[in-house]
Amino acid sequence: MPANEAGWDDLRAIFGTRGDPFRCQCQYFKIHGGSGSSASVEERAERLREQTGCGDPGARSTSGLVAFLDGEPAGWCAVEPRVAYRRLLSARVPWVDRDEDRTDPDVWAVTCFVTRAGYRRQGVSRALARAAVDFARDRGALAIEGYPIVKRPGQDFAWVGELYVGSRSIFAEAGFSEVSRPTPRRAVMRVTFLDATP
Repeated sequence: MPANEAGWDDLRAIFGTRGDPFRCQCQYFKIHGGSGSSASVEERAERLREQTGCGDPGARSTSGLVAFLDGEPAGWCAVEPRVAYRRLLSARVPWVDRDEDRTDPDVWAVTCFVTRAGYRRQGVSRALARAAVDFARDRGALAIEGYPIVKRPGQDFAWVGELYVGSRSIFAEAGFSEVSRPTPRRAVMRVTFLDATP
């Protein structure tokens, strides 16, 4: 469901009280340089609360989706127009060999997944990726992108946080197609909606 239709306590349960999701509060792609980079966890959480509009079903916008499993908050997915992610727009990797207007407001992006402890390996991220496609399309997006890790069979990650962007298979199963491979470990995946102008 759109995060503004969920409660703030639901989102707090997903992000937990320790680890990378707790520390980041889904602000990595939002904050680029300046004083925001040194914001405290409490400041980042307040930014997330404002961005999501949690608890306000009438909010005009929100910055993501919340998944529930058996009635309990289980996962989060950041999805909104690509221009909302300042760090993404200035990054090098997603733009290698791509000639595209980075600031096109009609292209949306999925930048982050968080699955609550105790709910992992139950398809939460896959369900959120599928929901993100419908969410963006219903709000007028012409395309939606993701920037997942390319995970090889049997590959382990020294830092499990690398998968916060999702894996290539999660996006592929949600209907995304690979449009570029800027590095051996990172893909750009995209859904262009049929009614989009070429």
